[in-house]
Amino acid sequence: MKLGIDVNRHKEIIVKAISAVLLLLLKHFKLNHVYQFEYMSQHLVFANCIPLVLKFFNQNIMSYIAAKNTIAVIDFPNCVIGEQPELTAESLEAGDSIQFCWRNLFSCINLLRILNKLTKWKHSRTMMLVVFKSAPILKRALKVKQAMLQLYVLKLLKVQTKYLGRQWRKSNMKTMSAIYQQVRHRLNDDWAYGNDMDARPWDFQAEECALRASVDRFNQRRYGEEPSGIEADFQHVDNNLLSVLGQQVDLPEEFKLGYEKWLQREVFTTQIDWDQLLS
Repeated sequence: MKLGIDVNRHKEIIVKAISAVLLLLLKHFKLNHVYQFEYMSQHLVFANCIPLVLKFFNQNIMSYIAAKNTIAVIDFPNCVIGEQPELTAESLEAGDSIQFCWRNLFSCINLLRILNKLTKWKHSRTMMLVVFKSAPILKRALKVKQAMLQLYVLKLLKVQTKYLGRQWRKSNMKTMSAIYQQVRHRLNDDWAYGNDMDARPWDFQAEECALRASVDRFNQRRYGEEPSGIEADFQHVDNNLLSVLGQQVDLPEEFKLGYEKWLQREVFTTQIDWDQLLS
């Protein structure tokens, strides 16, 4: 086994695992609460996730997907299905007949889906795609003939089309036609004819700041140590029975002095009809 193949295989596994974990976290947070999703999204954006993903795709993506950094004999699921051949030098060097690496294709689709989740309905982040010149990078990714990967590439191209100018749309009619054919549309979509002069970056920055303020208010209300009295109805409620019963309660002195008399009068001397109570 060559050292280079093993090192490249480890790199591919790391990219696959990180991309899958980030995508699952974003999907879970969006289902749990949208502000949790926005909080993580903003952290990813501020950590330069968008240019990092674009830099990842700014390579020969066809060669990356077609890379053969695997050993078919000991690779999953061949290592657990069917009869296991004897491990020899010839069997380790024998390759498989698959024309692409499923691991790298899976990683690319995950990264594109993360990029879509970060930029969807966010004009300031869409402008980041335009500023970083992502259109030619994404167009090169369309050379990969895989339907799901092409779908998410076309979605990313669609959101920034109206900011790229009329000349770009005129010279990329094949891409425009592919977007029409494969991406879902809405009645009020203006991506194909919108004017880039309508883009006002200061409004987009204000939207990002307003979103950040809303996320901070949510975190303070839900997880803050000192919740404000103004939003008392939205404070966290402890629903754990053991936790509630285990809390220390300060009783007034009048209650402590008359507790035994109350217990004797209301509990011990009162006849309780348990049949009627339980029926």
